[in-house]
Amino acid sequence: MTTLADYLNQHATNPALNDVITTVTDVGKTISQLLRKGALADILGEAGNQNVQGEDQKKLDVLANDLLLDALAKNAHCAGVASEELDDATPANDDGSLLVLFDPLDGSSNIDINMAVGTIFSVLPYERQGQTSENSDYLQAGNKQLSAGYLLYGTSTVLALTIADKVVMFSLDPETSDYVLIEDNVQIDADTSEYAINSSNYRYWRAPMQQYIDELIAGETGLRGRDFNTRWVAAMVGDVHRILCRGGLFTYPFDTKYAHKAGKLRLMYEANPMSLLIERAGGGATDAINRILDIEPTDIHQRVPVVLGSKNEVNYVKELHVNYSK
Repeated sequence: MTTLADYLNQHATNPALNDVITTVTDVGKTISQLLRKGALADILGEAGNQNVQGEDQKKLDVLANDLLLDALAKNAHCAGVASEELDDATPANDDGSLLVLFDPLDGSSNIDINMAVGTIFSVLPYERQGQTSENSDYLQAGNKQLSAGYLLYGTSTVLALTIADKVVMFSLDPETSDYVLIEDNVQIDADTSEYAINSSNYRYWRAPMQQYIDELIAGETGLRGRDFNTRWVAAMVGDVHRILCRGGLFTYPFDTKYAHKAGKLRLMYEANPMSLLIERAGGGATDAINRILDIEPTDIHQRVPVVLGSKNEVNYVKELHVNYSK
């Protein structure tokens, strides 16, 4: 039996990175326990305020954010922490060598109906040791990430993690409180017949995305010549986990529903860490045309369209968009 601690000691060469990952995953144990208690822990319902994105916060959104922020701020290796829930990044330890970004509770609208939610995190290098970190320090392309991962709180708590160019999975043992290795080299099939999308936004999509979904719906009688299945968790962490386990495509494409938003998902807190996991597992991740990990961010709360998953399907979506723009 290989635990997370064993794995980090054996495979990661950066002790600071090991320590920060351990801090995040230790907090994940607490969040997992709170979710198991549900209403008994008084974590259900609205917190009564909104986050920086203008979204109503759930009680556990706030609690998970505070738990992660407090633990990481105390970590000597962490120079700063950025949360999807807060306007600005929080400076931590000036001598730290790492920056951590997180979405404390992805899919929090699922909490009250007892469906899957998760924590997503990303670790970046900090280049100005000895000085106080600022928002601008986080504006690094996703290909600069040293590590990324998520904790999925479902029927069991699962950690997906990438360090050293591959993706591994651990399951939290409720008896020992150890994360135990269950998959040491996650790989995604290049082809798939399964996709995840919020079809209620169809009328707001660009023409090539509408064409793509029309082709999938047509199934074996259409251009693609085979049937496709829709699976939609309404939490990115759940949809990405399914893709890592059995392939598929997930997309939250560009739409015109809100003029000031290029996409639904946040580059720094969702798109970048998930894209790193998907690519290192053999999949693809784009904004429909451009590789997500190459996008140079301009704001820590920047939003982007996302198309990720099985490589051949991601490339097909890109081909449709490129050809349409010619």
